[in-house]
Amino acid sequence: MRILAAALAVLVVVTPHAQDRPPTTDGTEPRAAVPSWPDFRGPTRDGHAAKTSDLPRVWSDDKNVVWKTEIRGCGWSSPVIANDRVWVTSASPDGREQFVIAVEVTTGKILLDKKLWDVAKPDPKHALNSYASPSPVACGNRVFVHFGTYGTACIDSESFETLWERRDLNCDHIVGPGSSPVTIGDLLVVHVDGGDVQYVVALDQMSGKTRWKTMRSVDYGTLIPDERKAYSTPIVIEHEGKQRLVSAGAEAVYQYDPATGKELWRFRYRGYSMSSRPVTDGHTLFLTTGFNHPRLLAISLDGEGDVTDSNMSWEQRRNVPTMPSIVLASGRIYMSNDSGIASCLDAATGKRHWLQRLDGEVSSSLLVAAGRVYVFDREGRTTVFADKDSFERLADNHLGDGFMASPAVYGNALVLRSRTHLYRIESR
Repeated sequence: MRILAAALAVLVVVTPHAQDRPPTTDGTEPRAAVPSWPDFRGPTRDGHAAKTSDLPRVWSDDKNVVWKTEIRGCGWSSPVIANDRVWVTSASPDGREQFVIAVEVTTGKILLDKKLWDVAKPDPKHALNSYASPSPVACGNRVFVHFGTYGTACIDSESFETLWERRDLNCDHIVGPGSSPVTIGDLLVVHVDGGDVQYVVALDQMSGKTRWKTMRSVDYGTLIPDERKAYSTPIVIEHEGKQRLVSAGAEAVYQYDPATGKELWRFRYRGYSMSSRPVTDGHTLFLTTGFNHPRLLAISLDGEGDVTDSNMSWEQRRNVPTMPSIVLASGRIYMSNDSGIASCLDAATGKRHWLQRLDGEVSSSLLVAAGRVYVFDREGRTTVFADKDSFERLADNHLGDGFMASPAVYGNALVLRSRTHLYRIESR
């Protein structure tokens, strides 16, 4: 059976500056503070912690755990952090109830545990997925939570009031929801890539109303519904002085004008059901293609129209992930495939520097911090290795009951979500 991203999961992107934060509801300017980890891949949406973050190398159930908080239900959404609050979503195991949860980052105290809605007849999902896998995203004084076809909501991060919700962005995920939303300017952008319909939609952050909607332009022809779905999360880049939305779906990746949704550029490939998020160095896009035979492609960002025949620099076919997002650091690409085989490639040529089998299967996206790379597996183990051309294992840690969500960073602390708990990990 084909596997969907459980949590899901890099680039030099546009950091969410003041112009990316919407005005407050009373018309005043929002607070100047930028959320600490507003996106499931961090402030730069690429899995990089701040250069000043001194994250712990070692931890266990009784070492360097500042707090541990049980989270109700079942959900693989990754934590995001805004204004000293950690936000996650969850659902009942059968998917009939769906929740938003806020936890105080300093103490681990639950501040909000709110049911958003009931779902009368949830669709089937894959055993590796949950009904709350898409991650929240924070922008200004708002947190946006998304459950795929089941609904999208905007929460005031101070009052916890639900400001608006949408329940009409529907598709057949086939194995459950996966893609997370992304903010750009005053828009919230959502992928709707099901087996039945495939499009990208931008919502007004203040009202939730649709600002634009763009259908996927590739010809799916005779492909079965299973081969038309995708679970990747879009990224925002700046290329040649202009913002672009880079959006990977089944069979193609696109550049859109984020203001209008106009398609500017398209690169076609064979693949579907990917949930790994693309990364870029500002000139080249690094993209994994998903099932059936995942490839890592290096694609120039230049050009317009269909660039399939002109823009590929290199490809890698071995040990490529479908779920965990890759990271780009020091001119090297680090990745782990779903089976836990890690590798390091030269970003310019695709040449492999090293290959290493880790301890377990991986769904979480990789994290880079202070010259170290962190890989979290489904059994609760974390391998820490050096950011260098040769493999150097720095630490092996074990905690909790397995990681399907990706990590968040708060200063010098890791905020980790296991299957049942949320943790703050920091060197004492």
